[in-house]
Amino acid sequence: MKLVLFDCDGTLVDSLVIIQETMRRTFLDFGYAAPAVEATRATVGLTLDVAIAGLLDKPAIDEEARAMMAHYRSLFSEVRADPSMQESLFEGIADVLERLFEEDEILIGAVTGKSRRGLNHMLDVHNWFSRFPVTRTADDCPSKPHPAMVLECCSEAGIDPADTTVIGDAVFDMQMARSAGARALGVSWGYGQTDALMSAGAERILTSPNDILVQLIGEDHARPFEH
Repeated sequence: MKLVLFDCDGTLVDSLVIIQETMRRTFLDFGYAAPAVEATRATVGLTLDVAIAGLLDKPAIDEEARAMMAHYRSLFSEVRADPSMQESLFEGIADVLERLFEEDEILIGAVTGKSRRGLNHMLDVHNWFSRFPVTRTADDCPSKPHPAMVLECCSEAGIDPADTTVIGDAVFDMQMARSAGARALGVSWGYGQTDALMSAGAERILTSPNDILVQLIGEDHARPFEH
């Protein structure tokens, strides 16, 4: 049995527009200038308190960062409910996951900087609760790149980290995977830079969702999608 752990934001779903707008409102409400899109993009995948402290250039998480985190969470559902704000799956991801769900020797999970509520919303929208039996969020573990998310998923699944693959778009994902002793695969369609992913320990960079199938079940089995 193999365990495959997906990052969410920037890997499965394109959520940057929602994250950026919620961060913009949060910073303005606390009297700060809105962070640049690129600055926000660089924090995607971190736990929210660490991301906000970083955007504020704080050396450590303090009470203000925690207050801003709480405010961000109170705003997030409102922003996500705006019809102009969409958290959509990257093209091809749904087909790839459906293919992987058919594989008896592959267990799928998620390791994400989202809150538990945020991850549950995503899984509920796509009817994936039963398809992702092992998950860890920012509410459960220390922020990436700490290896706890991966190690706890491995422990729960009863699968060794050496038989585990982490797929993500951020440097933090690659570092987390390597620290846990898992395989690290980077993706090019997210928010990270491919050269940075390689430097952080990515075994290779996947340039399309179908590459996930090539790496996990072999090119001969990556048959054309049936629509």
